[in-house]
Amino acid sequence: EVQLVESGGAQVQPGGSLRLSCATSGFLFGSYSMGWFRQAPGKYREGVAAIDADGTPSVSDSVKGRFTISQDNAKKTLYLQMNSLKPGETGMYYCAAGRVEWWQLPVPSKFGNWGRGAQVNVPS
Repeated sequence: EVQLVESGGAQVQPGGSLRLSCATSGFLFGSYSMGWFRQAPGKYREGVAAIDADGTPSVSDSVKGRFTISQDNAKKTLYLQMNSLKPGETGMYYCAAGRVEWWQLPVPSKFGNWGRGAQVNVPS
């Protein structure tokens, strides 16, 4: 059974930094594409960053230069380093895993496995 457990969510002031972690189990880490998605209250879930099964990272234009996605294969853990956070980035951040082609990485419905999320609050 695939399990994804996010941690590291917190409240942080605008301009601050957080690192989210996603501990995984139940599958061969590195064989799936992995992604970070966020969902603000009343909004659709959107892709933030992803790593495909070849290990190539990508981030959305809205976070480029501020967020970095990485993974530690030995620890079977996915990370999202978030710097210069903005108030509009408050929301639940989810880790996802699946057999997803690179051009589909921003699409939440293409991922079959999800964690429960980590709450990030950036007050205005």
